[in-house]
Amino acid sequence: MNTPPELLHQALFYDSDQAFLTPLTGFCLDGLAAGDKILAVTTEANIALLAGALGGAAADVSFVPALSWYDAPGRTLAAYHRYVDAHKPFHHRVRIIGEPVWDGRDAVAEAEWTRYESVINAAFAGSPAWVVCPYDERALPERITADARRTHPSVLTASGTLHSPAYTDPAAFTCAIDHQPLPEPFGTVMEIPFDDHLHRMRRRLSAHAIELGLDAEEVNRLVLAVNEVAGNAVQHGGGHGRILLWADETTVTCDVTDSGRMELPHPGYLPPDPTAGHGHGLWIVRQLCELLEIRTHDDGTQIRLHLART
Repeated sequence: MNTPPELLHQALFYDSDQAFLTPLTGFCLDGLAAGDKILAVTTEANIALLAGALGGAAADVSFVPALSWYDAPGRTLAAYHRYVDAHKPFHHRVRIIGEPVWDGRDAVAEAEWTRYESVINAAFAGSPAWVVCPYDERALPERITADARRTHPSVLTASGTLHSPAYTDPAAFTCAIDHQPLPEPFGTVMEIPFDDHLHRMRRRLSAHAIELGLDAEEVNRLVLAVNEVAGNAVQHGGGHGRILLWADETTVTCDVTDSGRMELPHPGYLPPDPTAGHGHGLWIVRQLCELLEIRTHDDGTQIRLHLART
């Protein structure tokens, strides 16, 4: 009996078009010859390059522009899960070229996308997926490529695969920002204490969100996300907590704090068992929010939700 394939998660560092094309053309052609399903999520320019190099074989590769795929870490992870789950019953392996978008990310977003790259190793453990993440050394700062060596167990090169000695197990992985307190809220900050009467919190939160100028869809998304976090706090964090809400022109930000300590690894990143009656809360929140920051310290847990304004 053949042993089912398990996850391969590799970085590809390239400093020229050819350094991108050589290993990935072979990656695709070898996969097609083996009957694997192939998804290539990369820049528009790299899609054109790779499709041109593959020739007629490009018709058998699914191409997706990275900007439309890498919008929020939780949603992107869920999209990859759906893709792998949809195709693994019909293929020996699912091969993915996944090039994250780094341009324009601030320090918070950069940290969360770096964490996402680490979590892939846990989220797809045992899965028949082979994921190659290209990193353009011509454009990216050294700190991002250095972190890529910590988040990928191996590196794909034109001549083969190399072990990454800097690789860090996702359970132990941290970003530099993790050891810093979250910045203080700014502007008009609205405070809402809460307890197990969450309907009161939802009503006040909705009213404050409307005061901030959010439309109905934004209000509903905010209330649903905050309710999930506050519900976890009530159940696991001492039964009460505090919400702070503020906004600027592009983002609504909300802090939920409580006295409990969150000990879960990768909270909200690992897809819950669909048959389980619990464990879905933070996964849902990551689908609703652009970013989620979590800090646990001696006197409690602080969860910061970032939601884009439409």
